[in-house]
Amino acid sequence: MIDSRCGLHCTTCTYKEPCGCDGCIETNGHPFHGACPVAQCCQEKGFYHCGECPELPCELLWSYTCDPEQGDTPHGARVEQCRIWRAETKGKP
Repeated sequence: MIDSRCGLHCTTCTYKEPCGCDGCIETNGHPFHGACPVAQCCQEKGFYHCGECPELPCELLWSYTCDPEQGDTPHGARVEQCRIWRAETKGKP
């Protein structure tokens, strides 16, 4: 299920319930911590998720996946998820 723009799974996020976050897509790129630059970029380009972007992985998404404090374990996990979503939705409207 595609539940974010960047490949992070909002449905399993540990901040979702305690912070009262509705999620990336549901908040139109404004989760509990404020406007998300990755979501904003994706939306401005007219994509549903970053996997639809031909620039995947761009520097912005890569900086998020490799952030020392809030990044992915392992680094690149959300980029890989975007690639999976791209493959799953290729050729579908």
